[in-house]
Amino acid sequence: MSAESNKRSVTVGIFVLVGLVIFVAGVFVLGGQQKRFTRSLRIMAVFNDISGLKVGNNVWFSGVKIGTVKRISFFGNSQVEVDMDVEQSSQQYIRKDAKATIGSDGLIGNKIVVIQGGTISHPEIEEGDRLQTVAALSSDQILETLQENNRNLVRVTQDFKALVGNIRRGKGTVGAVLTDSLVANNFKMAMANLEKASVNTAAITGSVSRFASKLNTKGTLANELVTDTTIFRRLSRSANKLENVASNADKTVGTLGQVSQNLNRASEKLNNNNSPLGVLLTDQETATNLRITLRNLNEGTRLLNEDLKAAQNNFLLRGYFKKKAKEDEKRKADSTDASQK
Repeated sequence: MSAESNKRSVTVGIFVLVGLVIFVAGVFVLGGQQKRFTRSLRIMAVFNDISGLKVGNNVWFSGVKIGTVKRISFFGNSQVEVDMDVEQSSQQYIRKDAKATIGSDGLIGNKIVVIQGGTISHPEIEEGDRLQTVAALSSDQILETLQENNRNLVRVTQDFKALVGNIRRGKGTVGAVLTDSLVANNFKMAMANLEKASVNTAAITGSVSRFASKLNTKGTLANELVTDTTIFRRLSRSANKLENVASNADKTVGTLGQVSQNLNRASEKLNNNNSPLGVLLTDQETATNLRITLRNLNEGTRLLNEDLKAAQNNFLLRGYFKKKAKEDEKRKADSTDASQK
């Protein structure tokens, strides 16, 4: 064998060896992606619509790839059963009440099966378990929803355009405010009045706050009136007394009114010429006769006193008067002794 043929054989051997290495590496890579060399368990899920899911698509759990779709077959009348191989290491995290749904790997990527973990109160999944499913929104449904939103947006835009047009033409309250200078001035005046009212309200609020602080300050009359029950009872008694005084004053006023009426009636009688007092007060002749009569009575009284003195000096009556004088002196002495005892 020549050297050239040996060289060719070595080159072919090297290429064959490299090809074998690449083949083995590819097998291992593809096997790793398909979970061929890991221990797995098979679970199933029945969907109404798998939205284009294919054998070999991935199975995800909490954003982590845990298996692949192994078989797709019809189930019942119109449902589809999907068999999945998941890693046995993820078994402890997936519960029997977990739910499976059809998702997408990215916005327009391949379809995948997404498993939503259940509650810890349920046991772990086992070989051959069938998971519950949740219907996912299909792209057609999403597009239909977007189309409906677009139609609503068009209607809203048209309504807004009509509203802006009415405002520009001065229709409605807002249009009148924006286009009519008189309405705008009135609106400005109303806002100014409102601002003044707000200032006054703030001042009143401050006054009320200060008054409340005085009420809460101990030792002040206002605080005692609000908090001290003794002062309240005293004020209540004082009010009752004032009410009694007022009622008594009303009675007194009534009595004074009656007295005034009596005095008026007496005055009317005094001014009446037919009554005796009226005649005495108003008739001059009767008054003159009354004066003469009184003068005569005084004169007669004086003469009677002189006659009595003359009778005392008469010897016939002198003994009587002396006896009477002694009795008077004895009576005075007895009364003096009685008062001294």
